[in-house]
Amino acid sequence: MEKPKFRTPSGMHDILPQEQVFYQKIYQAAEKIFNFYNFEKIDTPILEEAEIFSKGIGESTDIVEKEMYTLRTKGRDFLALRPEGTAPVVRAYIQHGFRTLSQPVKLWYFGPYFRYERPQAGRSRQFWQFGIEVLGEKSPVIDAQVILILFDVLEELGFENLILKINSIGDENCRPYYKKALLSFLRPQRTSLCSDCQNRLKVNPLRILDCKQEKCREIISGAPQIINYLCEECHRHFKEVLEFLDELKLPYILDPYLVRGLDYYTKTVFEIGIEPKEGESQVGSLAGGGRYDKLVKLLGGVDTPACGWAAGMERIIELMKLKKKKIFSPACPQVFLAQIGSLAKRKSLKILEEFRKEKIKIAESLAKDSLNAQLNRADRLGIKYVLILGQREAIEDKIIIRDMESGQQVTIKQNKLLKEIKKRLRIKK
Repeated sequence: MEKPKFRTPSGMHDILPQEQVFYQKIYQAAEKIFNFYNFEKIDTPILEEAEIFSKGIGESTDIVEKEMYTLRTKGRDFLALRPEGTAPVVRAYIQHGFRTLSQPVKLWYFGPYFRYERPQAGRSRQFWQFGIEVLGEKSPVIDAQVILILFDVLEELGFENLILKINSIGDENCRPYYKKALLSFLRPQRTSLCSDCQNRLKVNPLRILDCKQEKCREIISGAPQIINYLCEECHRHFKEVLEFLDELKLPYILDPYLVRGLDYYTKTVFEIGIEPKEGESQVGSLAGGGRYDKLVKLLGGVDTPACGWAAGMERIIELMKLKKKKIFSPACPQVFLAQIGSLAKRKSLKILEEFRKEKIKIAESLAKDSLNAQLNRADRLGIKYVLILGQREAIEDKIIIRDMESGQQVTIKQNKLLKEIKKRLRIKK
């Protein structure tokens, strides 16, 4: 095969027709759950002012330092391809005066995002996410509900043995005390940390807890735990979240070093994955999120508590293909319309439209004139019934129905076609 002149950029890919079914299945499952819980959909621009990410996510995060695609427009605006979904939703909440609506405001989104990183399995430079945000409510019951909704969506997609990792990272009242204790622990071991973490030690030591390097993970395993430094308010909030999860009987693990990779989080943070069976390797996080009570004010709004999560679709689809592929197969048409002659071709368009209105999927090859070619295509598609419309049938307003399995065929009036096909496909009126 000749090498094409143009290809997709590194880390970006086409979503081919055979892949679309997975995206559609996720969208439909998510929309079903979100609608039940009265979430409303929002779409934000792919390009945003870069400052909402540097200010909201944090200057010292990997996303802002290393992974954001930025550009300067002809008008000198400094923009970024959105690397995540929460900051744009918060910007929209402020810009469109959602504060004046009945609170909380419950929003969901679904779309492509962009980060410059090493392409690997389940991870791309253009990737798709869907998620929810609840803005305007500080109660710990909201934390538990958004986690429950995440379980609901993943279970709707057929996933089992889900496990939640959860932690509290406190707030501006108690976190400084923990940072001080963490620094005291890490400084004597500075030279044993990776180069990135040595830099994080100066800028934001909490980011070290998120490092995936093995030598850093070993050091972190002996670090002080933030849960022991929570103020009374943060401790009470986290305790109530866990009590709600216990009531729901949702399985969780307390992970004292879980911080997530974004600076805007406060109090509850969580990730969800699949608990490996004996002999299976650990599966990475499918989704994650937490509370971000200071982000709205940080981006120019008034103090507004908020909580949400986002799920990465590529990782989910990867597992769907490995473990759930029988569930996710596109619905194939069982009927095929074959036509012979110019009059039959003209009448075919009307027949196809009648099937569309009745929501009966039907295949065709209108550009083909050979009956054999059309029947061969129907055979390849595994079609059950072929409708044959020749010149004679078109003149007499009749049509032939051929059973592809038995080879038997019958000629009927065109005005009785839909009724007959519904009967054969056992479609209720």
